[in-house]
Amino acid sequence: MAIQWFPGHMAKARRQVEEKLKLADIVFELLDARLPLSSRNPMMDEIIQGKSRIILLTKCDLADGRVNQDWISYFQAQGVAVLPVDAQTGKGVNQILPACETLLAPLFAKREKKGIKSRKFRALVLGIPNVGKSSLINRLARRSKTVTGDRPGVTKAQQWIRVGKNMELLDTPGILWPKFDDPATGLRLAASGAIKEEILPTDEVALYILNYLKERYPEALAKRYKLEQIGDLDGISLMEAIGKRRGCLLRGGTIDYDKTADLVIHELRSGLLGRISLEFPEDWREEEEMKDEGDDRGN
Repeated sequence: MAIQWFPGHMAKARRQVEEKLKLADIVFELLDARLPLSSRNPMMDEIIQGKSRIILLTKCDLADGRVNQDWISYFQAQGVAVLPVDAQTGKGVNQILPACETLLAPLFAKREKKGIKSRKFRALVLGIPNVGKSSLINRLARRSKTVTGDRPGVTKAQQWIRVGKNMELLDTPGILWPKFDDPATGLRLAASGAIKEEILPTDEVALYILNYLKERYPEALAKRYKLEQIGDLDGISLMEAIGKRRGCLLRGGTIDYDKTADLVIHELRSGLLGRISLEFPEDWREEEEMKDEGDDRGN
């Protein structure tokens, strides 16, 4: 079942972004390194309209390092400039300006022919809610210029922010898209904190996380919760075992599933479960191949 919504403020935000694009020289497209394609607005190419762009894989220190490299190769193969960054530690942030200057070299050369030697530029910061836009801007500006939070929808307005002598950034509200055709995309986004908890039940999100970890990161799951023989456990059994281990119990000793679900989600988002990537490039390649095969059969 597709998850559908398109709040009015999202439509308004898109219109505002399209207006501000006319004032920007380059676009910073922020993607969550743990789920780059699930956190990528599929309308972004249409919105950006061919503007110079660099993809910044945010929260890279929360994602699996090996998978980060796979995603970098994935985007580079498409001819897209990409950098892994982490606003909390500052990792990769000092590489953004040099990368921009390289991408904008043709623009600077064009200006010089007109007698303009300025290398100043404006960048538009785009991404879905809670991907780390404001945190990155605050890191670049080296002071708190924007409001940040661990929930979607914190940035409400648009503001130009000067960074150093040559760069000016515009932070924008996060833009989601009308619907998720693949329920797994919605669950990944919910697991990362990109969509509000009212959209999907926390127990459903936690079960998704546990089943995913059992398949992709069983060692991390077993280590964090001191579990043995997790191969024989399904999502519900894992939640029950974790609830018992962590004392998430109701009166009478029954499992408090809500408390356990909140615990699992929090520990994933905060990195307490280790560096976890919620999707791999090959997952999308497989989906694309299946879609192509379906289209071929339909023709």
